[in-house]
Amino acid sequence: MKIATWNVNSVRTRLDQVLAWLQQERPDVLCLQETKVTDELFPREAFEALGYAVAISGQKAYNGVAILSLLPLDDVQIGFEALLPAEQEAADLSEQKRVISALIDGIRVLNLYVPNGSSLKSEKYAYKLEWLACLRRYLEEQERQGDPLCMVGDFNIGPEARDIHDPERLSGGIMASAAERSALHQVLGERLTDVFRVFEPEAGHWSWWDYRTGAWDRDRGWRIDHIYLCEQLLACATGCVIHKATRGNEQPSDHAPVVVNLVWPPEADDWN
Repeated sequence: MKIATWNVNSVRTRLDQVLAWLQQERPDVLCLQETKVTDELFPREAFEALGYAVAISGQKAYNGVAILSLLPLDDVQIGFEALLPAEQEAADLSEQKRVISALIDGIRVLNLYVPNGSSLKSEKYAYKLEWLACLRRYLEEQERQGDPLCMVGDFNIGPEARDIHDPERLSGGIMASAAERSALHQVLGERLTDVFRVFEPEAGHWSWWDYRTGAWDRDRGWRIDHIYLCEQLLACATGCVIHKATRGNEQPSDHAPVVVNLVWPPEADDWN
């Protein structure tokens, strides 16, 4: 099974690029972030024409997440409140459309668009930390469900120095602060592993290049788009790659797709 994540920075603006990439790569699952469109205006028919089932949670002009799948989408869950119905904070944080999951061939695929945080002095930074704390509680509840978990998305955090083009200058700032990194570590706990780093331990691999600073031309990027796997799925992973070439498209998203390959379902002998 091939599972991909891509912050497309407006699915309608980038529709032709996404469709072309789907036709070329044919992932079984593609999780989109920053779709920036309400559900009724999402270009569902274009993806269905390629054989993809669609699950969406969107809003006008901002945020928005979607799951596209060649396999049936079962038990679609939207927002934190799907698993934390008694929490008012979970309901409040679900007003921004950033969380969607579905059961796909026995795997719970969770697609996230983590808040950026803006700056360390911004109210949005405090919101980001609250959001990550809620995600931790959400995952604790998800773990009780017992499904193998693949968590993907734009996390807006460079977890380590090797995930940033200039760590000496940028570490400690937004997307690389100690509080953000600690919050992400608490979210992951011992239950989830950054699969890209299993296959590629070296620095110099980015998934996002800022539009504003000529970052693409100078290859000054960040690795903030991640795929995390539970232990069972990690044992099935055969590779994880960033499709950097898409960032060189005309009028591209500022993010590139990240793709993991799994041998799924595993052979019965693998678990005896």
